[in-house]
Amino acid sequence: MARGGQGLARVAVVVRAGAAPLWWTGACAAGIGVLPPGLTGRRTGVAAGAVLFLLAAAVVALARRKRYALLARGAVRAGKYDVLQDRAVTVRTWRRGHRWWLLLAFAVALAGSFAVPAAGGMLLAGAGTGLRLKAAWLGRRERAGDTLLWVRVDWLDERGGRPAGRSVKGLRGTGIAAGDAAPGGARRRTAALV
Repeated sequence: MARGGQGLARVAVVVRAGAAPLWWTGACAAGIGVLPPGLTGRRTGVAAGAVLFLLAAAVVALARRKRYALLARGAVRAGKYDVLQDRAVTVRTWRRGHRWWLLLAFAVALAGSFAVPAAGGMLLAGAGTGLRLKAAWLGRRERAGDTLLWVRVDWLDERGGRPAGRSVKGLRGTGIAAGDAAPGGARRRTAALV
């Protein structure tokens, strides 16, 4: 980076990057996993899956909120020479780094369907939903503070990392219009030209 600037990735984008792959992997595993009757039967498996879905969504959405809030309160203004990473690059980095874990989770969820049909897939889908909810919570904090939250890329590990992990010493902030992602990490919608 020129003159001591750092590469910065949006916190909400890193959090949200895993939501869609986990959701779709889980939905596919649950759809396929409902086919075998399993040891418990389909009705029991789907009921257990629904409980696991809700539990996973709640746990993932609420996990480490205090740490995120602490880091957000201590966020400093991004420097003039800091480089803001594109949303697509952040998402691609996370997904590349976690693709084998997603594949393994899909395989385990399918294998588990022979014992408890659909439950493993619904657990994965719940984790994806939880990530989406956490990103939405971060987006509300960003709007309320009128500041987008960024983390240094070198503090994330090579797989995309955790934006509130031990290696993260603090966050940086920019104005609400910076970057190409809206608060919460979604693609920024452009106004239609009249």
